[in-house]
Amino acid sequence: MSLTRRDFARNSAITGAGVALAGSVGALATAPNALASTETSPEAGSTGTESTAGHHGVGYGPLLPDPEGLLALPAGFKYRVITYSGKTKLESGEFTPSNHDGTATFDGPRGTTLLVNNHELKGPRANWPHPVPLTEGLVYDPAASGGCTVVEVRPDGRVAEWVGIAGTSTNCAGGTTPWGTWLTGEETEDKAGQNGMTKDHGYIFEVDPEDRRANRAPKPVKAFGRYAHEAVVIDPKRGHAYLTEDASGPNGLLFRWTPPAGFRHGRGKLRTLADDAGVLQAFKCFDSGGKFVDDLSRATKIGTVYGVDWIDVPDRDAKTVAVRKQFTDGQVTRARKLEGMWWGDGGTYIVSSFARDESPVQHDGAVWFYDPKRRTLTLKVLLGVNPDPSKDGAFDGPDNITVSPYGGLVIAEDGEGIQHLFGATDSGRTYPIARNELNIGTAKEPEYSEFTGVTFSPDGRTLYANIQTPGIMLAITGPWKRQQR
Repeated sequence: MSLTRRDFARNSAITGAGVALAGSVGALATAPNALASTETSPEAGSTGTESTAGHHGVGYGPLLPDPEGLLALPAGFKYRVITYSGKTKLESGEFTPSNHDGTATFDGPRGTTLLVNNHELKGPRANWPHPVPLTEGLVYDPAASGGCTVVEVRPDGRVAEWVGIAGTSTNCAGGTTPWGTWLTGEETEDKAGQNGMTKDHGYIFEVDPEDRRANRAPKPVKAFGRYAHEAVVIDPKRGHAYLTEDASGPNGLLFRWTPPAGFRHGRGKLRTLADDAGVLQAFKCFDSGGKFVDDLSRATKIGTVYGVDWIDVPDRDAKTVAVRKQFTDGQVTRARKLEGMWWGDGGTYIVSSFARDESPVQHDGAVWFYDPKRRTLTLKVLLGVNPDPSKDGAFDGPDNITVSPYGGLVIAEDGEGIQHLFGATDSGRTYPIARNELNIGTAKEPEYSEFTGVTFSPDGRTLYANIQTPGIMLAITGPWKRQQR
C-alpha cells in the first residue's frame, strides 16, 4: 500500500522536527563536526577540533600514545589482541584470515563469548596470503577467498577460532538476528566466470555461532537479492529484513524484504526459503510537499523527514542487469556508501558514510533513522567534508555503529587519514575512545587502516573492534561509565 501525502503529513506532525532521537541512540544529532546549519560546507559546521576537556565529564579524557604503536586509549583503559592475521592460528592450524570486518558477539556455553568475524577478501584465493581456509563441508565456492570465522573467548582468557563459512567473497558487514545467528553479506556482484569465481556471488549467508553442523553445505539466501551487500537487520516484530547496498554508478539502494505469508523466522529457516520467496523492494522517498527525492544527499538539514514508499525489484537475482540499474532515475531514491545499520527504538539506524562527486551534494557522513510504523526516514546527523583528515580531532566517515550500554553510540571510523573509534552522547557530544596507531604506510606518507566490527560483549564489559588491515581483533576494557547527556 502506498503511503499517501496525507499519511505523511500526519506522521510528520507526530514526529515533529525529528532532531531529538529516542532512547540511548540520540547521540549523533549535534555532534561537534555535525552540521548545525542548512549548508554542507565545512565553514557551516564545526571543525571537529573541539577539546574533550570542555565536555564537563563527557568521555574518558585524551587518548594516550601506545608504546606498542597499536592502539591509543584514555588513561585507565587497556586492550588485548584477540586474533591477528598471520600470527594467531585457527584450531585447524592455519593462520587467522586477514581483512577483519563486520563482527557480532553472542553468549556462548559455559560462560564463553562467541564472536562471528567477517573477512572482506575479494577475488581469487591466490591474491591473499591468508584467505579463509576451505574447511570441508563449509565451502560455498572453492575459488573464493572470503568467509567468516567464529572466535571463542573463554572466561580464563584463552581464545579458540574456527571457520564458520568459507568460499564466499568480500564479506563486509552483516547483522545479527533475533534468534541468535549472524547474517554475512557479500559486497560484490561477481558472477561465475568473473574474477576466477565458479559460482555467482553477491548474496547473504547465515552463520550459526553455536551449532557448527548448521553451517554445513552453505546456501545463499537468494530471496534477499544479489547485489553489493553491506548491512542487514531483521525487524523482530514484523519479520521484515532491511538491507543496505554499497555501490556507485548509479548510487546504491536501501532494500526491504517482506516474508511470505505464514513464514516464521528461526534458526535454519532462511535456508528453507525459495529463491523468489517474499517480496524484495527498494525505497523511494518524497518530502512533505510530495516531491520525489532522487538522492539522500539532497538533505542538508538535520531533522529532515522523508516519507518512504517501497518499489518492487523486477529481477532480484540480477541475471542480466544489476538490481540498482533496473530502475529509472525517477523510480527510486539512491545514496552513496550505504553501510552500517543497527536495529533499535522500533526502527533501524542507517549510515551513509560519505558522498562525493557521484552524489548531488557532498558530505562526510550521515545517519538516518527509518521508522517502519510511520514509514518515515529522518536525518539524525550530517557531517561536513573534513578539510584536513590528516589532523587528529575531527571524525568523519562513520561506518559500523553500535548502541552503547553506557548511553549513546559507538562508531567505527572509515574515513581518510587518522582513524578512530568514537562515542557520541544522547545530546550529541562526541568523544574519542581509541585511535589506530599502526602505520601501514611510510614515515613520510603514513596510512592507517579503518576500524570495523565495533560491538560490545553481551555483558557490556568489553568493547570489541577490528583494525581491518592486516586484520586484528581487539578487546578493550576499562572504567566504562554512564555518559552524561
